[in-house]
Amino acid sequence: MLVDIWSSFFKKPVTQRYPFERLEAPEQFRGRLVWDPSKCNGCCLCIKDCPANALELITIDKKAKQFVMRYHADRCTYCSQCVQSCRSECLRMAHDQWEPASLSRHDFVVDYGNEADIAHILEKYGTPSARATAAKTSE
Repeated sequence: MLVDIWSSFFKKPVTQRYPFERLEAPEQFRGRLVWDPSKCNGCCLCIKDCPANALELITIDKKAKQFVMRYHADRCTYCSQCVQSCRSECLRMAHDQWEPASLSRHDFVVDYGNEADIAHILEKYGTPSARATAAKTSE
């Protein structure tokens, strides 16, 4: 054992200097969920199959295909079940977005869609943090 300890003094460290030297994630890595609203038809299979209830699809106009996807990254288990069950292939797991650290839980709620549709939903329903605060004060 002393030989191993002595030899380790003369070797370079194996660890990487993470914030300063960042390695790229492999192509098959399951990072943050990305949604393409132009391909979505509103079937909601992704929401039904999500075991963590991390997805919400808010329908504005189904005939005009106007939807807003609300993704709760703090609930997501990155199992990719929603991507596998999506028939229209509008969901994918981004391999380059793998750093989900934040100081606030509200940063983990992401709204996907057109800017006008997101603004309409936020005006009508408010942000998730505002709804949670309103629910706590009414109790």
